[in-house]
Amino acid sequence: MQRLRPVHERDLPQLAALVRSVQGGLTTLPPDEAFLQERIDDSLRAFSSRVRKPGGEYYLFVLENSATGELMGTSAIAARVGGFDPFYSYERRQECHQHAPLGISRMIEILHLKREHKGPTELCSLFLREQSRRAGMGRLLSLGRFLFMAAQPERFTSTVIAELRGFATADGRSPFWECVGRHFFEEDFYTADVRSGLGHKQFIADLMPAHPIYVPLLAPEVRSVIGRVHPDTEPALALLKAEGFEATQEIDIFDAGPQIRAEISTIRTVRQQRRGPVRGPATPEPGASLQLIATTGIEFRACIGRPTFTDDGGIHLDPEVIQTLECKPGELLVCSPLR
Repeated sequence: MQRLRPVHERDLPQLAALVRSVQGGLTTLPPDEAFLQERIDDSLRAFSSRVRKPGGEYYLFVLENSATGELMGTSAIAARVGGFDPFYSYERRQECHQHAPLGISRMIEILHLKREHKGPTELCSLFLREQSRRAGMGRLLSLGRFLFMAAQPERFTSTVIAELRGFATADGRSPFWECVGRHFFEEDFYTADVRSGLGHKQFIADLMPAHPIYVPLLAPEVRSVIGRVHPDTEPALALLKAEGFEATQEIDIFDAGPQIRAEISTIRTVRQQRRGPVRGPATPEPGASLQLIATTGIEFRACIGRPTFTDDGGIHLDPEVIQTLECKPGELLVCSPLR
């Protein structure tokens, strides 16, 4: 059985090896052990704190084989973007240019640098090893976070966003970065994005162009990738859209990847949740549907199983699921259909 759980102190060696294996790099979790240790510390502090309203908390989850302890992937939630370090994006706007005497009127798209200090909750740091992309593991890794958000709503804003990786060519080149960002930063895309991920945001304010960028002045091959995801990210985009996420007018400042958004209460996994206490072990009923099943406390754990719901609201689980979740009779669980 595989389970999603908060990162532990002992996970550092495996976490470092995992992020080093990411092709193209996971810029929010760069392969720097000192930084990863800070991220683990941040997450441990967030999970252990009594939170009444969202701040700068960072919750890091890992997907593990519950029998061997092998890590297979990561995902995270930033309780609120902005704060001490602002959150930057480009906002796509339409600007009207007209000359009445000649009857000329044109709507011109511009990219306006937006800086946010008190933003929404953000989904981030999603990665699943290629050999583990089967049997709903990607859904558990991504959607399991929504069950934690549903169980601990005071820790998050009512709105959640995801900034998805922008389009890049087969050799890893970002057309948007090469056309825009490189002229101001004079370094490669990965280095700049990692620098931002490490929390060094002042360089963005100091170096990014102060005036809007007129999209028609960009080359056609650059215009075509604005708001377009990387080919490897298309399944993640489809999954979140099926959950109710919608496109916004904001894009990433480095690779022009799209930002999508949803109200937490409208997300499918949250809307279809069902809660109840553990009644004990039982063999799944024939035809029982696969569901995400999670504990509701700070010692969060989630897995995939086939729960049986009793008439009085209780939940019977396969013994292996009970062992994976380490739950006890009477403990409150939350379930939601896997699809």
